[in-house]
Amino acid sequence: MITPEEWQAVRLSLEVAGRSVLVGLPLALPVAWLLARRRFPGRTLVDALVHLPLVVPPVVVGWALLMLFGVRGPIGAPLNEWFGLRLVFTTEGAALATAVMSFPLIVRSIRLGLESVDPGLEAAAATLGAGPLDRFLTVTLPLAAPGVLAGAITAFAAGLGEFGAVITFASNIPGETQTLPLAIYSATQTPGGEAVAARLAAIAFALAVAGLLLAEVVARRLAVILGRAA
Repeated sequence: MITPEEWQAVRLSLEVAGRSVLVGLPLALPVAWLLARRRFPGRTLVDALVHLPLVVPPVVVGWALLMLFGVRGPIGAPLNEWFGLRLVFTTEGAALATAVMSFPLIVRSIRLGLESVDPGLEAAAATLGAGPLDRFLTVTLPLAAPGVLAGAITAFAAGLGEFGAVITFASNIPGETQTLPLAIYSATQTPGGEAVAARLAAIAFALAVAGLLLAEVVARRLAVILGRAA
């Protein structure tokens, strides 16, 4: 039987993962478009920085966030003093750490979606008088929608399993920052906690598989719909 404390960790994981997608998606769209459609000096460096969280240890990402957004950090101090907003050791901080770790997944998926859009369709819209923003909103974005949604769902699923960056930046506070992976870790450190860890691990596995399957189904359905519309 799942205890209220265990359900709380599950709920918090879903909340943190959802918030991370809401934070990362608006920024991922322009970054992915920039990398997919523009050539500029330093493009390779920008691409490398975007994908950096995939190759550095998550603890390093958490430490960097702690230095930047801690109460004495160059960003965290003004946020705390001017707006009373403290991210470190909070649910919002856990969402920020998760967003940073899943950001490359969203960007890559959106970028692939944008690169699959036929430039001729955008050119045709331009000849009809559509401006750059109109073309993006009415032609490019709808055609790239499978990549956008698949990236968001994949990032959500990945966010459910984020551990290193969250525990470093937001700590492991029950009811506040103790997400599902952190609850599993705490259970493994508790004598007799093997059964709790097994239950939570099974839930984490089920959620991850469901998220990946949903991303695949959504991408295929949208591709079929867009193909029929074309």
